[in-house]
Amino acid sequence: MHTLSLSLLSHTNVGKTALARTLLGRDIGEVRDAAHVTEFADAHVLVESTEGDRLLLWDTPGFGDSVRLARRMRQQGQPLGWLLSEVWDRWRDRAFWASQQALRHVQADSDVVLYLVNAAEQPQAAGYVAPEMALLGWVGKPVLVLLNQLGAPRAAHEETADIDAWRAHLAPYPQVRGVLPMDAFARCWVQEVTLLQSIQALLAGDAAAAMARLRAVWAAQRLATFDAAVQVLADSLGRTAAARVAVSDGGGLKEDLEQRLRQLGNRLAPRLGAERDTESSDPAALAQQRLAATLAAEQRDSGARLLTLHGLAGQAHGEVLERLASLVDLRQRLPEGKSALIGGAVTGALVGLKADLLSGGLTLGGGLLAGGLLGALGAAGLARGVNLVRGTGQSWVAWDADAMTLRVEAALLRYLAVAHFGRGRGAWVEGAAPAHWSLAVASALAPQREALMAVWRSRSMRLDTRLDTRLDAAPDEAVRLSADLLPLLNCAARDALLKLYPGAWPGAAETVAGRPDTVENPSP
Repeated sequence: MHTLSLSLLSHTNVGKTALARTLLGRDIGEVRDAAHVTEFADAHVLVESTEGDRLLLWDTPGFGDSVRLARRMRQQGQPLGWLLSEVWDRWRDRAFWASQQALRHVQADSDVVLYLVNAAEQPQAAGYVAPEMALLGWVGKPVLVLLNQLGAPRAAHEETADIDAWRAHLAPYPQVRGVLPMDAFARCWVQEVTLLQSIQALLAGDAAAAMARLRAVWAAQRLATFDAAVQVLADSLGRTAAARVAVSDGGGLKEDLEQRLRQLGNRLAPRLGAERDTESSDPAALAQQRLAATLAAEQRDSGARLLTLHGLAGQAHGEVLERLASLVDLRQRLPEGKSALIGGAVTGALVGLKADLLSGGLTLGGGLLAGGLLGALGAAGLARGVNLVRGTGQSWVAWDADAMTLRVEAALLRYLAVAHFGRGRGAWVEGAAPAHWSLAVASALAPQREALMAVWRSRSMRLDTRLDTRLDAAPDEAVRLSADLLPLLNCAARDALLKLYPGAWPGAAETVAGRPDTVENPSP
């Protein structure tokens, strides 16, 4: 049973409380753009072990006029003793008073100091760093420097330049034992793996053993959140893949011909410089609109679940990718009586047009018409044959395989966005994914492509009569698809994180219920 203390220190208004909220996953203190908002050192439990070990995270007052304070301390024979024995007015000399409170806490309570710097400025421009390093040098505790305010996530080679610059700038200070990126707004939980590993490396004896136990508990908690998040993705994609929206067969021959003429006019309008007729009563188009609406609702629901899992506030949105608009799989039932009437008016030379017309604009494919099948079936027979081949007694629309593959990519990108969103930033805000995330996701999914296509091909070709009223998805099929997708998504999500942060996955000693945390089919 051991209590370890990590102290967040920095120049005032660099973001200590914001980072504390992100690391703790809950709101503490006050965050505002002002100096000396935090007045006293406050302890918060980061993680506890079953053996009674505790890891405390302290939010401390910020350093104030550190240049003047360091200069005065150098004039003393015993700088630290002088500083701790001085009495400054809390209101009239707030900068000195806050600095004294921070250093008193570090000397008495801290095992490791987490010192934040504003990485948005060049190291040479941060004039406060040198005097504050002198102050920490007099205290004598090990220091890990955390680069805050790095901005939006960037590719590793771009971020490395900033890290190297700060490491070089801090090299003269022996108390600095490491420099790590840890942005309060955009860190990912796997970066905390490296942070805890670095902290443990600075400890010895019972303290190091306690830290190892605490790391294992922390890893179990984060991995449980990761597993739950992947399950949310799998369930959502399973429901989306199983979704079916019935197309109303309504209308007679007159209405059908009017609709076909309207569609033809809309196709010709751009060529003739005319405007499209936007008032469409096409049942297939209406069904596709409803399918898109169910997808938007599903995105909102699954997004809200991800935010809750990660301790974030805010509202998830339901944007539907424009690229999905043309990727709807239309399973069109051909009315037999109507097809017989149309069949008598279409000559054998227009077989292709006839098939296209009967199927609502869908290409049936040469296999169906090969070998004189059309002549054997006749017009009404063609309708029965198509319905039989299509495997449905009713028209319906669903997302096709290409659309579902895009949905998998989008789901993983949204997970990355949520996993990077720091609580210190405030309420959730949807944003564009960095380009290097898309590359990492595409690379992580590449080994899973064939397996994903097999999942899409396994979907039922029927319009199930036992549909979920919210999503028009057959519940049993949605559950089966989710189970098939889960291991593929789990592997892809872990692989994507490892591509973004090589080596930053909880180690083999940190397992959940005996499960080794190794990535299946790891990429080189």
